[in-house]
Amino acid sequence: MPPSMTEPLTPTPTDKEVLGWAHTARFFTTAAQLHQLPETGLPEVAFVGRSNAGKSTAINTLAQTKRLAFASKTPGRTQHINLFHVGPKDAPNQLWADLPGYGYAAVNRDAKQRWQKVMADYLQQREPLRGVVQMVDSRHGLTDLDRQLIDFMAERIYAGEISLLVLLTKADKLNRKEQAAILRETQELLASYVLTEQSDIGVSLFSALKNQGVADAARQLQEWVSPRDEVEHGPESESESEAESDDAAPTADR
Repeated sequence: MPPSMTEPLTPTPTDKEVLGWAHTARFFTTAAQLHQLPETGLPEVAFVGRSNAGKSTAINTLAQTKRLAFASKTPGRTQHINLFHVGPKDAPNQLWADLPGYGYAAVNRDAKQRWQKVMADYLQQREPLRGVVQMVDSRHGLTDLDRQLIDFMAERIYAGEISLLVLLTKADKLNRKEQAAILRETQELLASYVLTEQSDIGVSLFSALKNQGVADAARQLQEWVSPRDEVEHGPESESESEAESDDAAPTADR
């Protein structure tokens, strides 16, 4: 039998490996407006959620540090986009973007509208954005505001430009029956956004206190390091690239 010509499969990273990667997260920079964000060439993952949904706690749990993302006692205080490098110190391979929380009633109207515009513009226009992690309090499920935020980026989800992972936070507050019920309900609601083959939406229970779902979330984030087309089709071989340039007729860029 002739030797196999297929490439060996890359081993699936262990929980320890994906968590070790997430633990490298460190502060990079902050910006109050979209135009102030640097262009690094790295894929970005945005963390979003209602105030008090546990967004800062989730980021700190993934990074295994207490103060990377500031969990304010005053919801709605964060007014900037904070960026964190992830990956090797000298060669980070992803950026995490901590966006302001939304939905806190005590914030004045002008400030709230400004933050909402910055968030909407980031989700709709930021080219390096690869994925979005949305924190949703498992005790309340997807609210109207949560769904409005998904609507902001729906077109990009349909086109396969960005992926969405909904983390049902504070799952330790629910018993197993309640966890199963809210997971099923959220899956059914999110199914309405899966309108194309390119749509990539996931949902998972998450508890920082019980360490539930942390490794699974880190694994998903690490998968978003690679460009979407490379994940789906694999890297193009040198011979394929040469054949394409020699034999294929030129085509217009999409």
